[in-house]
Amino acid sequence: MNNDPLTPYGNKPMVTPIVSAVNYQYTSFEVLRKITDGEIDGYTYHRDDNPTVRTVEKQIAALEGAKDCIICTTGMAACTMTFLTFLKQGDHLLTFHDIYGANYKVSLILEKFGVEVTWLDGWNYSEVKDAIKENTKMIFCETPSNPLIKVIDIEFLREQANRVKALLVIDNTFATPYHQKPFHSGADMVVHSATKALGGHNDLMAGAIACSTKEYYDKLWFTRQAIGTTLDSFSASLLERGLKTFEIRAKKMSENAMEIAHFLKNHPKISNVYYPGLETDRGHEIAVKQMKNGFGGMLAFDVGETQGEAKIFVENLKTIIHAVSLGCTETLVCLPVLTTMLYMPLERRTSFGVKPNTIRLSAGIENTQTLIKDLEQALGRL
Repeated sequence: MNNDPLTPYGNKPMVTPIVSAVNYQYTSFEVLRKITDGEIDGYTYHRDDNPTVRTVEKQIAALEGAKDCIICTTGMAACTMTFLTFLKQGDHLLTFHDIYGANYKVSLILEKFGVEVTWLDGWNYSEVKDAIKENTKMIFCETPSNPLIKVIDIEFLREQANRVKALLVIDNTFATPYHQKPFHSGADMVVHSATKALGGHNDLMAGAIACSTKEYYDKLWFTRQAIGTTLDSFSASLLERGLKTFEIRAKKMSENAMEIAHFLKNHPKISNVYYPGLETDRGHEIAVKQMKNGFGGMLAFDVGETQGEAKIFVENLKTIIHAVSLGCTETLVCLPVLTTMLYMPLERRTSFGVKPNTIRLSAGIENTQTLIKDLEQALGRL
């Protein structure tokens, strides 16, 4: 018979219970020992672990094909925990301008503690070969990138990291595990802003770090337990709900993005379209190699000639929403230089391809033709 007092006859609930308890009663000192020694998945205090959170961690690990997964409070917490756990004074971090802008702020903190940081352009990722140093301990890459959807060859980065035994960490937020499995290409860890496509409904914040080994998981768990970035159980429950429809949403978002990219590519008011699904895109060949089931729901494009024209376009959209974030059921647009890149100094925002009139679009799950008609009528106002 099932000894679980919540489900004594094995009739488990269809939804993982939200366990809001902060602390737990010990049934014996032996059970306490097994929990604290890591022999069993037991619980003592929420900052250490929580059964609702733990359930979702295992689900995300399975999606990515990982050994295990750590969930934390936000995507930036996931990035920061990874840096703090595996970098120390005197180490060298090799990364790209083409990652979420808040990482720039984190780099300033790392430099304050003696970590050297080198920034490269994602379109010129082959420069990694010359930028590697003896003290390079980590390559951190987002592919496709934010906001210009640049595609970087993960296998190439793995080869370069191997030269100095550096860790390779891939931010898979834009691609999602539906389209890309970085562990298959040699990643050591994969991070996500689970706020985005994994959650998918604009109602939770969470970060995830999927790990290729238990050693990485244990070290990240130590950091999370120490600094207190454990996710609350209610947000974990919302995330689990989002995961139930994740693959269906990801498929529709990718289909919408491809149709939108083809429409925009042929429009006279659009000068550049950045989407790896287009055969003319600079990253198309690599994307075909390392992505599957399409090319994701994110694209970018340059509207008109000025930021003023880009603003007119955005303000005249009726169905598509002007907002930050991405990967949700609604289609969203923003001007990166005015939103997601505000964390960077002004002179850096347009130093690697982003323009004042660049629009980032996150395709939702709406009817495709409804979205294209909305884009068409807004472009007609220019």
